[in-house]
Amino acid sequence: MTRGKFITFEGGEGAGKSTQAKLLAERLSSLGVEPVLTREPGGSPFGEQVRDFILSPSTVAHTPLAEACLFSAARTDHLDHLIRPALKRGAWVICDRFTDSTRAYQGAAGGLPEKDVLTLERLVLGATAIDLTLVLDLDAKAGLTRASTRRTAQSPGAFIQADTFEARTLAFHERLRQGFLAIAKAEPQRVVVIDGQQSPLHIAEQVWAAVVARLGPMPLASGA
Repeated sequence: MTRGKFITFEGGEGAGKSTQAKLLAERLSSLGVEPVLTREPGGSPFGEQVRDFILSPSTVAHTPLAEACLFSAARTDHLDHLIRPALKRGAWVICDRFTDSTRAYQGAAGGLPEKDVLTLERLVLGATAIDLTLVLDLDAKAGLTRASTRRTAQSPGAFIQADTFEARTLAFHERLRQGFLAIAKAEPQRVVVIDGQQSPLHIAEQVWAAVVARLGPMPLASGA
């Protein structure tokens, strides 16, 4: 059986990654491709527990290295229990955040040396490779405003505290944005940058165009 494809969505807070990941999964499914939609941190029972801990506003301050190690622990479990088995059976895995978020959040924005980030990445990933990464690029301030609006819409009339990342300074989020753009510049064969200020439907069409251009003119499930 042919190995499936591994697609990741990246970008800052409020960039629209979750929406676009879902739209892509729906489009692939309509063509007979099995999509596996997942996220990081998360994607497995252990990964979701780590997610709750990391994103909780009540979690005490910790170093970028400690944070990267927590993400790496969750990612190892995610790979073993969901991603690798799905790819092996020919499914297309679509992940909302993956290794580039560690490079950008804990590395570029958090200050963890690149060599440390890449050491953890090599240890966790092994031979598993990402086929395509789509970075939704958005002004940091606009993204934080979107994230705040989303929290309000999810619980009208209630105050929902920003998670540990959304609550960080604008300067942090500006470094984060530049971190993602630097990754795209360094790895153009894997990473495609899309303007996140456009409407969701316009972005979805550009996402699909990138998928077709990079991964084949007509994705079809094995045996279809």
